[in-house]
Amino acid sequence: MGAGHDHGGIGQRAGARNQRRLVLAFVLILGFFVVEAVAGVLTNSLALVSDAGHMLTDAIGLGMAVAAIQLATRAATRTTDRSRTFGLYRLEILAAFVNSLLLVGVALFVLVEAARRLTDPPGVLGVPLLVVSTLGLIVNLVALALLRQGSKESLNVEGAYLEVLADTLGSVGVIVAAVVIQTTGWSYIDPIMGAGIGVFILPRTWRLGRQAVRILIQAGPPDIDAAGVEADLAGLEGVVDVHDLHLWTLTSGMEVASAHLMVTVGTDSHRILDQARHLLQEGYGIAHATLQVEPADHRGCDEMVW
Repeated sequence: MGAGHDHGGIGQRAGARNQRRLVLAFVLILGFFVVEAVAGVLTNSLALVSDAGHMLTDAIGLGMAVAAIQLATRAATRTTDRSRTFGLYRLEILAAFVNSLLLVGVALFVLVEAARRLTDPPGVLGVPLLVVSTLGLIVNLVALALLRQGSKESLNVEGAYLEVLADTLGSVGVIVAAVVIQTTGWSYIDPIMGAGIGVFILPRTWRLGRQAVRILIQAGPPDIDAAGVEADLAGLEGVVDVHDLHLWTLTSGMEVASAHLMVTVGTDSHRILDQARHLLQEGYGIAHATLQVEPADHRGCDEMVW
């Protein structure tokens, strides 16, 4: 049933389209992490050290995101290894999941250290803290601008974007702490801001991790109604039953479906196949669908046990 339709690609996937911007953001964040870490130790600021730690996870996360895209792209262009029938696209989702774990680790460390420092706040150098945190804010704003568009298309890029967004707000918090310390000498503001950064990170990390897990366990895309898909396919002229329907996300922007369509005897299978593929593409954004068209007198599918 190969006549009348093709299996051409659907264009470059979301992660790969934003690879160059990810690389630029990675270089910026990694470079400034070194500056911020050294300055955090020299100024004795938990807020700055926590922000530097967050920048390190940003850099690691961005690096993993770039590596995942590279590997997935390389695997997609190779045809010699047939054991990976879906390529390595899921590496991008794994990178997003690992990013969420890194963020949890940073947030917990900051919260514990903030609690310790609240009982005995050390002295913090206000002016160097203000200068470095301001530079950090500028770097984060540039990285945010680079990743903003891609975050709407790719879960992998969204993970990197959320990390940089949290770090941007962390830089604002450090600036506030520096101003307060310089003008009032109130050292408690430093661990308070550090704890605030940690608290801000956690709910966004939960959302990112939950999305990644949904894809890894092959749950249906949350914005696609499986019952609606089944009803629309069943409504095609000549289709008498739809079964064994599966919907899942391979990686961000790549939704996949498979289904068996039972048709009346004598129905043109080519027409049903083309109409079903068009329905899934135009109605649900599913460009990759594996559809089995069966005549109504066919038997055997009911023998499947899962």
